[in-house]
Amino acid sequence: MIVQKTIQDKLQQRFQTDYLNVENESHNHAVPPNSETHFKVTIVTEEFEGLRLIMRHRLVNELLAKELAGPVHALAIHTYTPIQWAEKNQTSPNSAQCLGGGK
Repeated sequence: MIVQKTIQDKLQQRFQTDYLNVENESHNHAVPPNSETHFKVTIVTEEFEGLRLIMRHRLVNELLAKELAGPVHALAIHTYTPIQWAEKNQTSPNSAQCLGGGK
């Protein structure tokens, strides 16, 4: 859980979040048990107000550049303002099922 905690800590330190969930989805992929390679991040903050989706994702990607260059193979990012989060009934979409690696 080292990579997951690192991602969560970095996001919490950078953003004033209303909601943050970092989910390790590696078990859904063809990787060894206990891997930390595939993550889904859902982050809700007023700091995203007025920012286009691409800018929100860039902020997250830049913050996690070290992890993305190393152990993290895939990162699903879901970014919302508090109003958008409420409109989504406080849920983010499910990730697609892995189709590779013979799983």
